[in-house]
Amino acid sequence: MSGRVVSPCVGVCSTTLGDRVCRGCQRIDDEIRDWPALEADQRGERMAELDALRASVASRHLRVVDAVALQAQLDRHRIRYREDQPALSRAVELLRVGRGRIRDLSRYGLEPHACLDAEALHERLAEELCQSAEARRRRLASII
Repeated sequence: MSGRVVSPCVGVCSTTLGDRVCRGCQRIDDEIRDWPALEADQRGERMAELDALRASVASRHLRVVDAVALQAQLDRHRIRYREDQPALSRAVELLRVGRGRIRDLSRYGLEPHACLDAEALHERLAEELCQSAEARRRRLASII
């Protein structure tokens, strides 16, 4: 990439349904609206925060045992990711897109901490990501 910071949008914007925090990318509605006006370094910082959030939540439920297998499956299924994106953040995206088709998580380089299938794992991650992003939104709102 030529230094361009891409959007964290995954094409599932729940803010159009009235959510204050997007269930797809975990950004606050104001952040989504203001994204194009942010400087590249500001967008980069926010992307890093989102990756850290996803990795933190995902680490409670699974670990990446084979990053090469994970990347190969992302490529195979044409699931987009960034080169600098941490493996656990990539795993969240894989589960979002492939949760209904993944039968054996080990083939994707993933090992859940509990005996959960991909669908149940995704549901837990999505719920916790929304809760964490909403908590961030409330913290930011209380500062203003």
